[in-house]
Amino acid sequence: MLGSGLLPASAPPARASLLGPLLQLLRPQLETRLAAACAQWASGGDVALARQLQRPCAALAPPASRCLIEESERSGRSLALIGELAAGRLGADGEQVVKRCASRLLGLPPDSLRDVPLQSLAERFRGRAGRPSQANPEPIQPLPQAGSRP
Repeated sequence: MLGSGLLPASAPPARASLLGPLLQLLRPQLETRLAAACAQWASGGDVALARQLQRPCAALAPPASRCLIEESERSGRSLALIGELAAGRLGADGEQVVKRCASRLLGLPPDSLRDVPLQSLAERFRGRAGRPSQANPEPIQPLPQAGSRP
């Protein structure tokens, strides 16, 4: 039975299911980091606004962390994400998980944002923050399609 080839084919899902509980243990840390990053990013450095955003960002952190954990398991990047979280950074694997989660939350196919740099997405959203009352706002440029190059 072991040499039949069935065991290796089923090993990755078993490994993913074993890492799920570890990611769940890291969830409080992840939620704290997500809430802080949300307030910092959305406030654009305005301390008073960051304070006002603490509660809404804290409310967004649990569903965001659940999505990140689920997408890390679906994409097979759980182990890499655990390493990145332990190191306190977001690496290439974490970036792909974030983009898969953003795609999911926007109702897009999972890999829709794969080829769009995360920094580019952040700049597009950040560039629009705090300017809704402009008399002549810049038109929003479309994002490049997944798999296409500018």
